[in-house]
Amino acid sequence: MRICYLANASSIHTHKWVRYFVEKGHEVHVISFENGQIEGTTVHTLKLPVLVRSATFPLKLASIYRMKMLIRNIKPDVLHAHYVTNYGLFGALCNYKPFVLTALGSDILSVQTESPLIRGIKKLIKTYVVKNADIVTVDSRSLMKEIIKFGAPLEKVKIISHGVSLNEFNPNKKFSLFKKNLKIPPESQVVTSTRNLEKVYDVETVIKAIPNVIKVKPNVHFLVIGEGTQKKYLQKIANSLNVQKYVTFVGKIPNEEVAKFLANSNIYVSTSLSDSTSVSLLEAMAAQLPAVVTDIEGNREWIKNGENGFVIPKSNPEILAEKIGLLLDDEKTAEKFGACNRKIVEEKANYNKEMAKVVKIYEQITA
Repeated sequence: MRICYLANASSIHTHKWVRYFVEKGHEVHVISFENGQIEGTTVHTLKLPVLVRSATFPLKLASIYRMKMLIRNIKPDVLHAHYVTNYGLFGALCNYKPFVLTALGSDILSVQTESPLIRGIKKLIKTYVVKNADIVTVDSRSLMKEIIKFGAPLEKVKIISHGVSLNEFNPNKKFSLFKKNLKIPPESQVVTSTRNLEKVYDVETVIKAIPNVIKVKPNVHFLVIGEGTQKKYLQKIANSLNVQKYVTFVGKIPNEEVAKFLANSNIYVSTSLSDSTSVSLLEAMAAQLPAVVTDIEGNREWIKNGENGFVIPKSNPEILAEKIGLLLDDEKTAEKFGACNRKIVEEKANYNKEMAKVVKIYEQITA
């Protein structure tokens, strides 16, 4: 099968998705505005003139003709766009069939800080793109509900988890030098966040929880994995709270390194304000970690409060600290939650099983 993706070639999500089809022997092309190399894949980069950032989207729209010509030359059996209000729009405008669309969450979920005008424009775009897709894939029931609001018939929407490689993310990657390499005291328990340092992920709440945690559990260390515009701001908060020695800002690391960090951690935390299914959460669950997450619908699909983790109110460092302290103090409960999480991912978010579902979708729409 010849498959053409319209997607960000630098995104780990694109790499993971495309990798499956390359390994299965399919011919894969990716058309992207972002630079990126994916082994076994032909990446067609649409370069834009160097202009002010605010002009980027209009320039992308002006590139539709170039995109159409590329697709015409590739002649794919399936055109598949990832991210509704960006590549999804470009795919719909190319008017190529069959056309599969994948919603990632932030492209569908409303952002309250946006002006009514911007929300109105995005609503029109979402409705247009969804109605032009032959199949729409989403990664959660909550996102399915949202996509249906924009005109997608229920039978056209398929739930496909992004999935986790159970071989890559597992609790067996522990190694004795982990803490030494990171200069973490050997007796410390490790609490890890793997969300990007952007306002929507509210890592600020994690940092503000540290003083209350160390009051009751001084032998603890926090790892903040990820990059973003709030990094300096968050480091400043850590310094102002005098907790800088209890937290390491790791930065962005390769996915295989994330797997090692999680396997050598004790607790996973996510304080996101808005999300669909979080791949970061699924990776932590596969690593057999107990999780403390915010009370948003995407998280509630995976974490049941008191059964395999804790679900807490948004932006509440006091309750976050309380639940972290409880898990640090009660290793039996932490182990129980972690074992339950691993089992859930094995059953519901196995990367290979989820991607096999996509193969069936492609086969059905090309039959």
